[in-house]
Amino acid sequence: MAIKIFIDQGHNPENVNAGAEGNGLREQDITYNVGIFLRDLLNSDYRFDAITSRNTPTDSLGYNNTSSLQERVNMANSWGADYFISIHVNAAENPAFNGSEIYVYSEGTPIYNMAEDILTQITTQLGTKDNGVKVNRTFFVLRRTQMPAMLIELAFISNPADAQKLRDNQYGFASAIYDGILNFFGYSRL
Repeated sequence: MAIKIFIDQGHNPENVNAGAEGNGLREQDITYNVGIFLRDLLNSDYRFDAITSRNTPTDSLGYNNTSSLQERVNMANSWGADYFISIHVNAAENPAFNGSEIYVYSEGTPIYNMAEDILTQITTQLGTKDNGVKVNRTFFVLRRTQMPAMLIELAFISNPADAQKLRDNQYGFASAIYDGILNFFGYSRL
């Protein structure tokens, strides 16, 4: 039985629930592409079945922030996903802030361990700073999903060095996430 992974590409292309911008990049474009790359990597592996929240760059979910998040959660819950991975990029007022981090609902859980495996792969393969796996009980997608969920902040769009990686190596981020998932399950690449 294939492991079902729902990939949520954070944010909408414009207006409602649009993402952060920095260094000439838009969060929603990066998350869309990384999500598609990750979906395709997972679906080329018979051990997984993956779908995305946004199937085209212009897909827009919901009519405000809350309904946009609710629609993503509803899609994953109704599909019966085993895991929920929400992809985002970080931003800060201070352009020196950089690195990758992942949020989960609680420590000491399998999803926390999977997040550690993924974060290790991202920081090792992309060379971003390891900001750790963190617990956050306020994020809507972590609270409302019926399956274990994580929210990945790939890197800081507001940091020039991170932004360059986000621009030039979107496939690399997806590949690192895939490798982290494989490590968690004790699988090797086919």
